[in-house]
Amino acid sequence: MTDLETRPAPPRASALRRAAPALLGFAAVRALGLVALALWSAARGSSAHTLLTARWDALWYTRVAGLGYGYEVRLPNGDVHSNLAFFPLLPWLERLGAAVTPLSYADAGLVVATLASLAAAWGIFAVTEHVHGRRAGVCAVLVWAVLPVGIVQSMAYSESLFTALAAWSLYAVLTGRWVTAGALASLAGLTRPVGAAVVAAVWVAAIASFVHDRRAPAAHGASAWRRALGMLLAPLGAAGYVLWVGHRTGKGPLGYLGVQAGWRNGFDGGYAFARFVGDKFTSFPSVLAGGGLIVGVALVVWLYVVCVRQGQPLPLLVYAGVVTALALCASSYFGSKPRLLLPAFPLLLPLARALARLRTPRSAAVLGGVAVASAVYGAFWLNGSGPP
Repeated sequence: MTDLETRPAPPRASALRRAAPALLGFAAVRALGLVALALWSAARGSSAHTLLTARWDALWYTRVAGLGYGYEVRLPNGDVHSNLAFFPLLPWLERLGAAVTPLSYADAGLVVATLASLAAAWGIFAVTEHVHGRRAGVCAVLVWAVLPVGIVQSMAYSESLFTALAAWSLYAVLTGRWVTAGALASLAGLTRPVGAAVVAAVWVAAIASFVHDRRAPAAHGASAWRRALGMLLAPLGAAGYVLWVGHRTGKGPLGYLGVQAGWRNGFDGGYAFARFVGDKFTSFPSVLAGGGLIVGVALVVWLYVVCVRQGQPLPLLVYAGVVTALALCASSYFGSKPRLLLPAFPLLLPLARALARLRTPRSAAVLGGVAVASAVYGAFWLNGSGPP
């Protein structure tokens, strides 16, 4: 399939049956991770429920749901942590869940994250099956599930919700459903700042499609007005929230950047991250951590190069490239970078294709072993520093 070709999606019922093995496998991996977290937390005398719903970003989201925007914390060094940094879709859903059920905002967020993680797994399967076939689709979902930071998929965080919206928006692009793609991209833009990656994928794919139509006017596909409408819808969510923050802070269109600066977040091309890695080589044993970081970054870059060489569709390359660039080149807290890369699922497609070529017992053994290691690491991680 070339970058500009689209194929119709299978019927919904048939699609769900085809995705069932992937979704069951994903649920099993997540259940294993939660069991490991519960056992580890019990041994340490901590609460697994609190770790999943009421620490770090999860606490900020529930504050937005309960109190609205305007809450901030002023630190002794002068930094101002404002809840305006957190995009509104997850808090809106938490508030809705608490309004229609007996759940608290935190528990509603956990339910949203759980359902969204399943939707994300299905979306990843749909995209990968469309590009590489069903077996690779199942493997892609399982590889995403067993990532070392996969426990975040079960937390009241926005990563699962964002990944679900992004994956289904990309699938809509690949199947020529431009209005749906734009609407989902807009919702992704209301979920996380990296929603810009989904907008970029929709826009680049639509522009490439327009160019292709001019060169081959007889080619079939979505009508031009649907493509244009999808392009119009895609940035509305992110742009709307950013402009609202600018109005709220009185600092105009760049007001959101000021809010992020209060958290010491920004885009510096990777300079701060490079300094962070370099500082690891000034002592032992931190030099081992520095080496591990370099290997990790090299692996991410190598996977992207492989994606290009394997001819992934243009929207997937654009999306994964922007997510990766924003994660690695931002000056945000460096411990969060693995979590920020979690939505970049197209990077996993080369691994999924490799696993799909193995015999089922061998691929199952590989994924099973990694799933156990991921579950143990996730339990250790959340009971330690965790994903701030």
